[in-house]
Amino acid sequence: MLAELTTGNKVTGAKQVTRALKNGAARRVFLAQDADDRVTEPVLHLCQELGVETETVPTMAELGRACGIAVGSAVAALCQ
Repeated sequence: MLAELTTGNKVTGAKQVTRALKNGAARRVFLAQDADDRVTEPVLHLCQELGVETETVPTMAELGRACGIAVGSAVAALCQ
């Protein structure tokens, strides 16, 4: 599923993902397992409230690479 992030419409970072969730644009959210829970937990809870599918990625570095950025990412969302 990470392959979709390389070519699809996406946002990265907790603020942008939260905004996409609230706007109804996010269709799947990716959470890095090694990210700080203070960053990922609020996003996870919002996904559960809104019924948005989540997927766990082992590392922030892997998620960042999948998104095409040079740094790690704690959360990312595939948008419509």
